[in-house]
Amino acid sequence: MLNTIAANLLAYVTRYDYLPRFTFRQHMTGTATTTAPKGQAAILQTRQHFEILDGLRGVAAVFVVFFHFMEVIFTDATKNFAGHGFLAVDFFFCLSGFVIAYAYDNRIEKIGIAEFFKSRLIRLHPLVILGTVLGLLAFLFNPFAAVPETYTFGRIALIVLASMLMIPLPVMSETYFNLFGLNAPSWSLFWEYAANIIYGTILWRFSKKVLLGLLLVAAIWLIYTANKAGNLLGGWSGGTFLDGGARLSYSFLAGLLVYRYNFIIRNKLGFPGMAILLLLALLTPVTKEPWLIELALVMVYFPLLVALGAGAQVSNKAVHKVCDFAGKISYPLYMTHYMVIWIFANYYNQYKPGPSQLAWVVGTGVVALVGFAYLAMVCYDIPVRKYLTERRKLNRQG
Repeated sequence: MLNTIAANLLAYVTRYDYLPRFTFRQHMTGTATTTAPKGQAAILQTRQHFEILDGLRGVAAVFVVFFHFMEVIFTDATKNFAGHGFLAVDFFFCLSGFVIAYAYDNRIEKIGIAEFFKSRLIRLHPLVILGTVLGLLAFLFNPFAAVPETYTFGRIALIVLASMLMIPLPVMSETYFNLFGLNAPSWSLFWEYAANIIYGTILWRFSKKVLLGLLLVAAIWLIYTANKAGNLLGGWSGGTFLDGGARLSYSFLAGLLVYRYNFIIRNKLGFPGMAILLLLALLTPVTKEPWLIELALVMVYFPLLVALGAGAQVSNKAVHKVCDFAGKISYPLYMTHYMVIWIFANYYNQYKPGPSQLAWVVGTGVVALVGFAYLAMVCYDIPVRKYLTERRKLNRQG
């Protein structure tokens, strides 16, 4: 059934006057300084936001929350119909490469590397801190698990400090030696920071040919990683640390090159159609040897989705509002939800609730976490970023 839906959607995209149209930007120099031709490239110059991509980011974030609930219930991934939900992170990485290139390729030289780094810190770090605080509260006041006696004040303080400073410290056995035990999703933010640093330092200067060469190297690394581990699930723990680098390297570069080559596919799918295509990937069944399927999704399908999403249009104001809300809520949701997952895991292991009770708990939990993320965004993230931005402007003027 899923294959039929996908085939019908793609047939609709590629028929008649909706055939993909590709344009390629011409280099003025060997760096990222480019001139875009008229026509489709104007999208990149005139649109402040890619609404469909914002919406897809929100869909992926909600599915990550759902996946984290489900992986507690189904420890055997082959029995988990949402077992490939973790691939949403690879989609995030690819989307990040596209968005960073779109936002900064043609102006990073003007604003300067220092200002680029400040912008990224203001955008990302407030929720890193909030996620750490929430994770600490969940750890200390978990109603279904007491704090082990081995956790002295000094040890907890060290874990908190490392988490706030984005220093991997996989020392908490209770959280399966996550790189960031208090807020597990921070592992992907660590690699996001790494990508931002490398981009701001050198990647933006590279020509498309050099980036293609780097993508080839990243592809070899990713294939090796997937084959060795049997899947692409790694990166979150101390034992799989470098797997995260392989996942980030390929997807970020792929997204960057989607922008550099202006690989934007005009289509009429809209947000519903694009959301279905994304969910088809995340709902792909997990087999006993899933690494080949996962490689195909990450290396080919997700860059294609970014290209399609960038070329799709919102159909009306209601869809625009949905996409806008989904995009804004995605990062707060991703960075604040895991405190509940640890509590849920202890609850599930202690009480073993039945299917009907689990359906109610998980469904209510996902909705409640979206609501909490909205409050975190409105009451904390937006005001803090506004304050930091204003201080930054005052410092420049002073």
